[in-house]
Amino acid sequence: MTRPILIGITGGTGSGKTTVAKSIYESLPEKNICIIEQDSYYKDQTHLSLEDRTKTNYDHPLAFDTELLLKQLKILLRGEAIEKPIYDFSKHTRKKETIRVESKDIIILEGIMILEDERLRNLMDIKIFVDTDADVRVIRRIERDIADRGRTLESVIQQYIETVKPAHQQFIEPTKKYANLIIPEGGYNKVAIDILAAKVKSVIYEKQNGEGLGII
Repeated sequence: MTRPILIGITGGTGSGKTTVAKSIYESLPEKNICIIEQDSYYKDQTHLSLEDRTKTNYDHPLAFDTELLLKQLKILLRGEAIEKPIYDFSKHTRKKETIRVESKDIIILEGIMILEDERLRNLMDIKIFVDTDADVRVIRRIERDIADRGRTLESVIQQYIETVKPAHQQFIEPTKKYANLIIPEGGYNKVAIDILAAKVKSVIYEKQNGEGLGII
């Protein structure tokens, strides 16, 4: 099997990186592509009380089990399957269950800190930064955390001011320099997404030495 192509998609919280990742995913046959979310690799906290878990700074590189992510990405790049962890944001820890993910021709890695670690960057064939205004991102963060993660408005705002904004400025924004491509306005930038999807197809063609994957 030819080594899969690893595409990294990053950006600040609420930037639209997940929308971009899904748009690329949906533009290609399911048999050829899979998505790995960095959010699935937050560290297991079952050894902590619920009160202590709620104090975790999820917007810091140390919150992630990067060693496990690296290990499983390398397994996928060898053409083998993994058991991807599942993170329960309502309980602030990892679930016992896992999801089996088969290796595909294209692997999308999506998350806020994926360009922060040099080891992760070195595995990627294409690095994308989704760049969206801060006011738009914070509104999306509020809507998501209340609807999907059971948070209150007050707690989301407090978290944004105390950890999310400082972490973005310290750890995320500086990684823009490592990107091969910067996409403004995230999922709303259909032109950029279409161009990116076309580029992905051409890279696949080149990687396969002209053999193609039946998707060109």
